[in-house]
Amino acid sequence: MARDRTGDPAGEEAKEAISEKRDTCNSYPLYSSPLLQAMARVEKGRVKIDTSGPLSSLPLIRSALQMFDGQLPALADEERLCLSTWIPPVPSRAFSRLADSRVRSLLGWRTPNQVTISITEECPNRCAHCALPNSGNRLRLTAETVKDIIGQVLDMGTTLIIFDGGEPALYRELPELVADVGDRAISTLFTSGAGFTASLAARLKEAGLYAVNVSLDSPIEEEHDLMRGREGVFSEAMEAVRFALQAGLLVDLYVVLRRENMIHFERFHDLARRIGAHELTLFEVVSTGRWSDRRNIALTPDDHARLDEFVRNAREPKIFSVPEAYRRFGCFAATSWMHVTPAGEVYPCSCYPESWGSIFEEPVRKIWRRMGAFPYKKSKVCPMRK
Repeated sequence: MARDRTGDPAGEEAKEAISEKRDTCNSYPLYSSPLLQAMARVEKGRVKIDTSGPLSSLPLIRSALQMFDGQLPALADEERLCLSTWIPPVPSRAFSRLADSRVRSLLGWRTPNQVTISITEECPNRCAHCALPNSGNRLRLTAETVKDIIGQVLDMGTTLIIFDGGEPALYRELPELVADVGDRAISTLFTSGAGFTASLAARLKEAGLYAVNVSLDSPIEEEHDLMRGREGVFSEAMEAVRFALQAGLLVDLYVVLRRENMIHFERFHDLARRIGAHELTLFEVVSTGRWSDRRNIALTPDDHARLDEFVRNAREPKIFSVPEAYRRFGCFAATSWMHVTPAGEVYPCSCYPESWGSIFEEPVRKIWRRMGAFPYKKSKVCPMRK
């Protein structure tokens, strides 16, 4: 019989502390200018947004703020409000930069707010649905190259840098890269748990890492390990959550939903609560990478309806529903998201394997400008979803 072995890495005391912080009632400044003032407060565990000024009635501004109004925060205490593990904390220099870029977008200014960098192909797993499968060439960006990319995208306005792979926890210089991000952006890490030790978690926290995205395909150990192509991956994921929480990092449980595991989405949320995760991110599967030839794996309209209802009514931890964000804002690829592969190729996003240039041949800014011609910007239908 399949087991649902999760343990309780955060412990009851840690979970109670998280709950108390989420219920803190404080005010946090989101944006302040003669044209727009926005403040956030937390009442009874929910975020409330107050706005004023001429720009506050614009549809784009209202839509962006309404996405968080009435929602659970990932974390709230006397010093900061973390709306999500995907957004810089309030207040912070990174959040101010993000808010400015959102306002500039009203004038048609595109900013790569989110940049994912696959720093290595090295990975002990063989995930059935891997979007960026190993080429067999042992590709790896040098630390000097990654630092150069970081510097370039920070100068372009990026406020979220995600270290991806392969398995980035196996990249020896990772803490050094995190430290290079500084305070102009937040940095996060995608991991399966492989190579993510307590020592690494502590060093990443000291270097300034904001959050850890621990990916999971099933709340049931055997099912998850089968999808990942290796026994023990589920246990490593749970250990990664425990080590990250012990180090004081925010934790996001990242789930790629497909028709087969839709039956588990309530159990995913329950698991996220029990292990003390700050957020559960739900992403809809895309036909790319090893699954580029797969059909009929995307969620059905009935699946979306069930998911939306559950997200609306769910208690903590916070759920970030990517399908909902997609419907609200359209595709982020080449609009506010850019991806760099271990070969140095620049994609509109990690799910759309089309290179628009190489970081070894020209500046990232030039590639980003050319990417303005990407035909699916803000599309309501993902071109890779079949």
